Amino acid sequence: MKKIFLTFLAITVFLAAAPSYGLKAQDYVAPPVTVSKEKVRMDGKLYYSHIVLEKQTLYSIAKAYGVEIDDIYAANPSLKENGLKKNAIILVPAVNIQEAAPAPVSEEKKTVKEDKANARKAAREDRKRKKAAQKDFFIHTVRWYENLEVISEKYGVPVEVIQKVNGLDGKKLKNRQQLMIPTNPEKYVSVDEKPGSVDTGDSREDTVVTRPVPADDIISVLAAGDKVNALLMLPFNAGGDSPSQISMDFYCGALLAAKELGDSGADIDLSVYDTYGDALPITAERLEKSDFVIGPPSQKGLYALLEICPEKTYVISPLDTRTENLTAAHSNFIQVPVSQEAQYEDLLAWISEEKTARDSVIIIYEKGIKDLRKETEFRQLLDRSGLRHSAFSYSILEGRDVLDAMGRLMTAEGVNRVLVASESEAFVNDVVRNLNLLIHNKYNIVLYGASRIRSYETIDVANLHNASFHSSLSYYIDYDTPEVMDFLMKFRALFNTEPTQMAFQGYDIMYYFSRLCSTYGDSWAERLTTVRTPMLMSDFIFEKKGDGLSRNTVRRVIYEPDYSVTLIR
Repeated sequence: MKKIFLTFLAITVFLAAAPSYGLKAQDYVAPPVTVSKEKVRMDGKLYYSHIVLEKQTLYSIAKAYGVEIDDIYAANPSLKENGLKKNAIILVPAVNIQEAAPAPVSEEKKTVKEDKANARKAAREDRKRKKAAQKDFFIHTVRWYENLEVISEKYGVPVEVIQKVNGLDGKKLKNRQQLMIPTNPEKYVSVDEKPGSVDTGDSREDTVVTRPVPADDIISVLAAGDKVNALLMLPFNAGGDSPSQISMDFYCGALLAAKELGDSGADIDLSVYDTYGDALPITAERLEKSDFVIGPPSQKGLYALLEICPEKTYVISPLDTRTENLTAAHSNFIQVPVSQEAQYEDLLAWISEEKTARDSVIIIYEKGIKDLRKETEFRQLLDRSGLRHSAFSYSILEGRDVLDAMGRLMTAEGVNRVLVASESEAFVNDVVRNLNLLIHNKYNIVLYGASRIRSYETIDVANLHNASFHSSLSYYIDYDTPEVMDFLMKFRALFNTEPTQMAFQGYDIMYYFSRLCSTYGDSWAERLTTVRTPMLMSDFIFEKKGDGLSRNTVRRVIYEPDYSVTLIR
């Protein structure tokens, strides 16, 4: 089994110590300086790329590298003006590294060198062949209780096709036998054969459907020598008085995902960086070696990262819905959180699906808001949907007259489907309260709204249940599913605590992208738009947005009158 390589983040633990004003000069211990392993070449000269840690000085750095302070100043002119800052990357002349002149090469050494070059070339060609094969096939490892019929049903591929691709004469399988499952089974069905048919006497032709590989049903098979190189960049504030709990929770979830993949045979190299204070302690050379980067979560941090990130390395936005605009100009940018626009688009589609001829659709806006950009974007979305509706806007200062005006738009015969197009907590609270008064007056009302409404503390949750609140969510955890219960057990056993939503999110993102990368090798990004994978909090599949990729899958929930919450998709 392959090893899983993790670069663990060291969190500083503060023990009881004397206040800073009580320390004596002889009590101070200078932090050690470790010589960097990363080198860069500029203007024909070789330099170390050194990341400055807290309390390191030019003197200690110069001493560790065996150079003069003036040499460091010469390589970094901005130091004299800005000084030495924590997490800054500086260049240190590599004075001890000399490039030896090429020595005469004997015939024997030439032969050895040529043999090694030929071996490397053959290995590269072999990896290319394997990666090309991975584009056309999944690899399924047979379990003791499975037969060809079970595997055929699992992937939607006819038994005859599986037999043909794998050269099987009969239907007998062995435990842990590896089978190739084609992604395009139609290519292997002859004209005279009936796709998807079995010996049941039924002449009906079944449609062949290719399904994504379930997360728990495949062991990734990598090309020889390949592995997943992943980076995680979060604002841990590891050296501060208050380390970020959100970042740590996300990291723990990602760590569990990496462990599970490693246990199943994948080769994962996960490196973790602290980006607190918008620091970016990484070089373009390190990014070049990576398959993808998760984070930083902030828009500012993502902008800075994309400036130095090579196009072959994908940058994944894990938390902020507002970063979707970065897909416009960056082909290597992937937006995971579903945007507000996608949530409202699904709500409008949901209303259209449920609306009958007797129903009334009412869109409620807040009057007098200063930022009209979001309202304008929503109105454009509404126009594209073609949904017939009545528009109503008011201010919370208008008082009781609003209730009568709202009631005049209601129907007593069908369902009044009300969408509140605002995320102002005070305004939404007022709308929900007014709708509950109208429900008391015997109107049949269903409320639709964005996911953020669920987190408003001033809204009485009972009012949401009374109004049968419908919401399209970027994420939702169903604690009754076996997958979630399995995650809870593993997380508690590993970390001795309960997972937060951030832990679930870290697990989903790390597991999804790492498994896809390990399964498909260099072509993994091509599968983002074709392989739909149900994860713990949401389904993952992406669509082209500008130059980049964005997720648009949501989960629909309903607040039932019996105070339960039902997941319907």
